[in-house]
Formats: sequence, structure tokens, C-alpha cells
Amino acid sequence: MTVRLVREPIDLVALQAVTPADGALCLFVGVVRDHNGGRRVLRLEYEAYEEMALPLMEKIAAEAGERWRVTDVRIVHRLGRLEIGEASVAVAVASPHRREAFEACRHAIDTLKATVPIWKKEFYADGAVWLEEPGSASPITLS
Repeated sequence: MTVRLVREPIDLVALQAVTPADGALCLFVGVVRDHNGGRRVLRLEYEAYEEMALPLMEKIAAEAGERWRVTDVRIVHRLGRLEIGEASVAVAVASPHRREAFEACRHAIDTLKATVPIWKKEFYADGAVWLEEPGSASPITLS
């Protein structure tokens, strides 16, 4: 099990390791897009309450390993400034079978987004907004 918060680009190749027992690898990669809520996004910044985020991410990975028959769960989230097209989060799940890999991967990313204290700030040509929740265009604070 690998759980990390990083400030450098996520090494997607390293997340793809499998064992001889694995018949499936499900890799989800969240990528910075150039728009949200009808606005053009220039870049993002992520911040986290790291002392709380890492244990919660470890709990998510462990729970996925307990609920589904998987051989490994890896979760990496990037912090700091990210440009359009860069990977912001990656979840990799290796398993003997695809169904378990898909289900565990989806559970991990959905639970991470709903529960882990990681915040996203979107930058536009006319300002910036801290988002209330992933995918939301409603601001917490303006700066």
C-alpha cells in the first residue's frame, strides 16, 4: 500500500506495478482541465491539512483492501501549483480480477474527494476561487 502527498509531478509509471497474481490494474488519474462552471481555468493550487489527510488516505486504502480482493492500493495526491493537463491525483488498484480493481478504485477516489482535507483553488483571468467541494464552482473565499 502506497499513500503519498507530493509536490512534484506524480510518477504514473511507478503506480502501474503489478505482481504475477494480478490480472487487472485499474488506474484513475485526475487531470487539471481548462474550464469549470463555465469559466476558463488558467491553473490550480492544492493545499492539504497533511497531518489529517495522510492518515485518512491510509484508511481509505486499507478499507479498499479489506472490502475487495485486491493485491495493492496506491493513492497519490499532488499539492502546490499545477498547470492545465497535469495529474492532480492518482489511484491505482491491482487485483486478480477487473471487477474488484474497478470497484476498489472508484471507492478510493470517491471517498478521498468526499472526506480528505485537500482544498483546490482555481485561477481565472479575472481572479481566483477556493472551491467548496470537488467539481463545485461555488466559492468559499475570494482572493
